[in-house]
Amino acid sequence: MARLACPEEAHATLHVVQRARRAYFSCARDRAAYLDTLRECAADAECALHAYALMGNHVHLLLTSERARGPSRLVPDIVARYARYLLDEYGHEDALWEEPYDATPVHALRQLLACMRYIEENPVRAGLVRHPGAYRWSSYRANALGEEDALVTPHPHYCSLARSPELRRAAYAALFARAGEAITPVSPRPSLSLSPRARSRS
Repeated sequence: MARLACPEEAHATLHVVQRARRAYFSCARDRAAYLDTLRECAADAECALHAYALMGNHVHLLLTSERARGPSRLVPDIVARYARYLLDEYGHEDALWEEPYDATPVHALRQLLACMRYIEENPVRAGLVRHPGAYRWSSYRANALGEEDALVTPHPHYCSLARSPELRRAAYAALFARAGEAITPVSPRPSLSLSPRARSRS
């Protein structure tokens, strides 16, 4: 699977958006299978995941790779393994994912925290829930509430919020409280013919 132009250096933190040609999660079992696949593939590709959100037709991932070109190994592996799951479960053989995926570098502390919040607020903006903590298929509960999530590895910038895990989570959750007025659910709109780069920014 190709990607949009982006340096994928070792130890770089990237916001990756993977989009499908149609809705690809028909039930909770599909989402759980995707998360299992993501965990296995991230370990194989040596990618640490800091935030994620599974949406109806796209997935947001914030990750840091130990090696160069981490997403270039990770994303195709996810595509192949999840395709096998869909084939086994439903007999689906059609290509599911759009190409290319989008990968955007994330550097500074403020930028990283804003990206994490953007990812975990996606279900609220989509009108799926009223608060990110009500959405099961994102990293918010791990990062803000301390819920166990084997997928999530705290980023050093996130860890710098406070010394203790409790204070760190409280400081992170407070970012959502301050930004709460900006979280506005939207009504579904007809899909528009946009470039992959434009679509990947939502």
